[in-house]
Amino acid sequence: MTIDLLKQFHAFRAYFYYWLLQEDRHAVQSPLVFDIYDGLFKNSKLSVNNDLDLEIIRIKLLGDYQILNIEDFGAGSKKLKSPKRITSNITRHSTTGRRFSQLYQYFCRMTPARQVIELGTCVGINTLYLSRAVKGTLYTFEGSEALYRKAQEYSKPANIKYIYGNIKQTLPNLLQHIDQVDFALIDATHTYEATLSYFETILPYIKSSGILAVGDIHWSQEMEAAWKEIRNHPSVSISMDFYECGILLIKEGVPKNHYVLRF
Repeated sequence: MTIDLLKQFHAFRAYFYYWLLQEDRHAVQSPLVFDIYDGLFKNSKLSVNNDLDLEIIRIKLLGDYQILNIEDFGAGSKKLKSPKRITSNITRHSTTGRRFSQLYQYFCRMTPARQVIELGTCVGINTLYLSRAVKGTLYTFEGSEALYRKAQEYSKPANIKYIYGNIKQTLPNLLQHIDQVDFALIDATHTYEATLSYFETILPYIKSSGILAVGDIHWSQEMEAAWKEIRNHPSVSISMDFYECGILLIKEGVPKNHYVLRF
């Protein structure tokens, strides 16, 4: 079996198990998780007409045919194999859809949102969505210089600090200068080792009101293994699997539990 067929089989198997295990709001027993989950659906309905200007930027990126020379530090792209990639293709295949960008907004707003971290800027769609929820500064990290520059072409809000370089070095450098992280989105590199490393590096800065999000948790067997290890970490009290991403709550005194939720 070829590597591509193995990846397709993994994607099918991962989604099949998610489909079997997923729960809706009525099946959630925890009052805390029910309130969070119910609030997410209410937020989705209320946000139908929000941030439409950001979707205009997405449309512009989908019509942007500039060729970018991408430096990959991790697992790369499933569909875009060459380091020379067209901006429109990157936007189509490597960015989060509006529904999940708003999900990240929702969970970011559940925190004080004073100091927020995003690992993996890409073309900056999630960055812009998160910036609308941030009350302080959003630090977004990108290892590819071409993407770092492209993300700032169409909009550059004042509350975003774009950081270019190898995240293994740039992330610890930033954390030396801030006291805590309220919300973090880990959506870079997509390897087992890197994902665990990012989680372990950020975790000491997450306080009891903090939330971590991990993107593409079923993207590969490596990412699934990393997600399982992260959600079982003693510091994680509640983990929520939305298939495309996972959400982690760090709350002292809350019984540990894991949920597979429909969204």
